[in-house]
Amino acid sequence: MKTCQISGDSRPNKDQIKRMNELTESLPSEDHFEEYSGKLKALSDPTRLKILYLLSDGELCVCEIICALDKPQSSISHHLNILKNLGFIKGRKEGVWIHYSLTSPKIADMVKELIELI
Repeated sequence: MKTCQISGDSRPNKDQIKRMNELTESLPSEDHFEEYSGKLKALSDPTRLKILYLLSDGELCVCEIICALDKPQSSISHHLNILKNLGFIKGRKEGVWIHYSLTSPKIADMVKELIELI
């Protein structure tokens, strides 16, 4: 395990400062971190996770999602809107109903993998 080598004046040494500068420069932009944070926040809601799990089996009509989750239409629409705006799902209008699907089949697998890791 690497230990911190603080110089006599309680500051990192030159090599540590150089390394930290290199690491800091390689970080994604602040805007990217805001985007990542927003997506992770969206995944922290149980209803949204359930919707992603449901959609992992294929496209569903909003009425099917409402029935499966036994929640009011307004609540489901709110959660679907968040997932759609963040790029997790897409909608296709058919008559008065909207059919939702994952934007990528990998999304459900990645969410399941993330949950297993934590």
